[in-house]
Amino acid sequence: MYPLQRNRRLRTNAATRALVRETTITPNDFLVPLFVVEGQDIKDEIPSMPNYFRYSLDLLVAEVKSLWQLGLKSVLLFVKVPDNLKDNKGEEALNPNGLMQRAIKTVKNACPDMLVMTDVALDPYSIYGHDGIIENGVIKNDATATFLANMSISHAKAGADIVAPSDMMDGRILTIREALENNGYTNTGIMSYSAKYASAFYGPFRDALDSAPVDKINIPKDKKTYQMDYGNRLEALKETEMDIDEGADIVMVKPGISYLDILRDIKNNVNVPVAVYQVSGEYAMIKAAAEKGWLDHDQIMLETITAFKRAGADIIASYFAKDVVKLLNT
Repeated sequence: MYPLQRNRRLRTNAATRALVRETTITPNDFLVPLFVVEGQDIKDEIPSMPNYFRYSLDLLVAEVKSLWQLGLKSVLLFVKVPDNLKDNKGEEALNPNGLMQRAIKTVKNACPDMLVMTDVALDPYSIYGHDGIIENGVIKNDATATFLANMSISHAKAGADIVAPSDMMDGRILTIREALENNGYTNTGIMSYSAKYASAFYGPFRDALDSAPVDKINIPKDKKTYQMDYGNRLEALKETEMDIDEGADIVMVKPGISYLDILRDIKNNVNVPVAVYQVSGEYAMIKAAAEKGWLDHDQIMLETITAFKRAGADIIASYFAKDVVKLLNT
């Protein structure tokens, strides 16, 4: 007797497969990272991230409008800070006329309805490439958290909708949340990088912003004293739950493809939106393999993005966002 249930019936043709597909991708799923630099008329391709660029503020306008026309409604801003403005405490981050503050205003002026998230971290501003203030070779947790709160206020004043602390200092979400509340920014959201691992996948990003840790005596050579050990799973849920208790509106897992188990664990245990970051190394690997002809670029791109959403991501930060949406629209 033949089986009464033949699973292949629902795989017979493209229309049937589309009808019963469990996981679908739309432009609303994406958060688009954007790199901003000083200058004029600059669209500078990042060597380790083919077809991804740093934009000066004048060209950022056109890029933001292009994203909006594609249906991409949220951006995450990062700035490449000139070396002469870097120090150990990141004072330039509080400049009301700093690059980040001007970038926020530029996006909002170009596209008022675009949701603007901002990177809140010291590494772009640090002479040491670290996410915290260093004293006697030690990353100072509480002093850094206070500074990040002041940075968040500066971003909120400039018009940011959501601040995104990516530093992994203990207690920084509560410090930021209280500062926002006390200064009247009750509607400014926080997307916390709650489960951010000390990963080797970040290399191209650090090239893009010139934010890698420096190799100097008495300076930590990596970020393992504050970013998570990639061998740990339960710790990710602990970190995330603490951030939610402290006031995070959205939580994030970073990187993406090697941490799908963490993403699903967190999605199953929390009641706030969960984001994932498909980081620069993931992007670069796909690009490099596709250039060699070893992989089909578009199919791998779609497969990885779908994996993130299938694993539980409500929000996907990806350098592929624009390419994915263009492909979906064809």
